[in-house]
Amino acid sequence: MSTRSLDLGCNDCPRNPYKFDELYAIDLSEQQLEGVTYRQANLALESIPFADDTFDCVSAYDFIEHIPRQLLSPNSDAIILPFINVMNEIWRVLKPGGHFFALTPAYPHASAFQDPTHVNIITDKTHEYFCGEQPGGGIYGFTGRFSATRVERVIPKMAETADHSFGRLCYKWQKKIISPGRFSHLLWELKAEK
Repeated sequence: MSTRSLDLGCNDCPRNPYKFDELYAIDLSEQQLEGVTYRQANLALESIPFADDTFDCVSAYDFIEHIPRQLLSPNSDAIILPFINVMNEIWRVLKPGGHFFALTPAYPHASAFQDPTHVNIITDKTHEYFCGEQPGGGIYGFTGRFSATRVERVIPKMAETADHSFGRLCYKWQKKIISPGRFSHLLWELKAEK
């Protein structure tokens, strides 16, 4: 059986961190991508347009910081929580044991704030709202559950794949000779518990 990877917010360069057999992608803009099953969607307001338990991996490179934490519903005066909804959708489309692989600029690094479209500042503890036996995000409507496989500060170019051996080697090397201020991004590797 073939393995499937979905990349969120791909623009014209979808990524496949585990090098799975089939690559799917979603973005706001219209794209024509060769060898990729592509869907156009606004994930701040729409569901992921795929069935439950479809993917072995969902990836998000420089994406989750663009998903608002709160919005006024376009159809009423109600407040909706797009970030919680996106995390629910990621969990929904992942197969049991599937991985969410996210790389995002994180607080307190300047890259988390400098882009005016970064509306969701991620910290070293944000993932905890989606992990554990009773995730804290449950009080806001998160219905899934992840376990954290890996959460660490990284230099983005050295963490673009899920290759643990290479990633760990680079991480140890980075820690020894590179200033801690260069670790601009946070890497989440979360496993869907179903």
